[in-house]
Amino acid sequence: MPRLIFLAILLLAVAAMSFTGCSDIPTDRTYALWLDHAPTDADWDRALPREVSVRGGRPHKLSSFTDIDEDTVHTSTASCHHGSRVPEPVQVDIRAFYTDDDLFLRLSWEDATRDQSMLDWLFDGEQWQNTGQIEDGFGLLWDAKGQFNDFSCSYACHINKFGVNQNSFRASNKMRMVQEKAWLDLWNWKAARTAKLGFADDRYLDSKGMHGDTPGELFTENSKAYLNNQDNVKPFSAEDMPIYDAERLPADEGSRPPGSVAPGYLVKRPVAGRADVSAVSRYEQGRWIVTLQRALQTGDPYDVVFVPGDEMGVAFGLALMDHSLYEHYASNTVERLVLLKR
Repeated sequence: MPRLIFLAILLLAVAAMSFTGCSDIPTDRTYALWLDHAPTDADWDRALPREVSVRGGRPHKLSSFTDIDEDTVHTSTASCHHGSRVPEPVQVDIRAFYTDDDLFLRLSWEDATRDQSMLDWLFDGEQWQNTGQIEDGFGLLWDAKGQFNDFSCSYACHINKFGVNQNSFRASNKMRMVQEKAWLDLWNWKAARTAKLGFADDRYLDSKGMHGDTPGELFTENSKAYLNNQDNVKPFSAEDMPIYDAERLPADEGSRPPGSVAPGYLVKRPVAGRADVSAVSRYEQGRWIVTLQRALQTGDPYDVVFVPGDEMGVAFGLALMDHSLYEHYASNTVERLVLLKR
């Protein structure tokens, strides 16, 4: 888009606010402008920003408490799987553009720690040790069919059950829809498992839980205990070890120098409908910047359709994970993405 045309659109938006009064302009909208090309860094700098506040998680900090007492535990322990009320909200800067074919959505937020490993292994010269590191990430939920009034993440926040799955460390609390026939489109970005391959996992959520748009498992635990279902060894524990190293060679064969690493998960590239959302991410100056790209219309029955000129747009909710799988920050405002008519 030529610079003069771009600036003209911005001036029209400002003029509309001045004539109608700011209170008459929806403040829960992320506006996407049309471009005739994929957005450049300069385009993103000029984009219309929408700051979405997400609350209720547990921040991962560089330092921890030096003195732990009963009161500290009480005030800092997470409540439910949304975390404690103590942490300050995280402000997520969301910007968007679209072309004739694709939507481009950029999310940016401050994060003191770059958590881009997921239960990776480290070889100390004698044996493998698990680092216990958990990745950052986020999930975008889209009310693709416009089923709900005042939509937010709360429509999908339902604890089905909680417990230990056999000998696994993973709890089994799951997001799912309460309504039997309702469903939401879900884009899930993981700083380790999906970012390194340049995608966000395209899934959907219904009353039975989460499903890939294309069936099949993309993420496999790189754990001998998990593979062999060993009752006496907990996956990723001190008694466990990886199946493969970083070169996809057997981890229990050959010699290797101290400091060698192995992934905690083996990741397959998504195919077909599960590969619809591409992601380019970077971490710089204490911020994550993630740019998503997806076709306006994919033809997949469980994908949201983005329609330029639709004044209502599409409602969405945002959940942010900071070195955690469950204690996530979540938006509780009504958010909509609107593709302004070109």
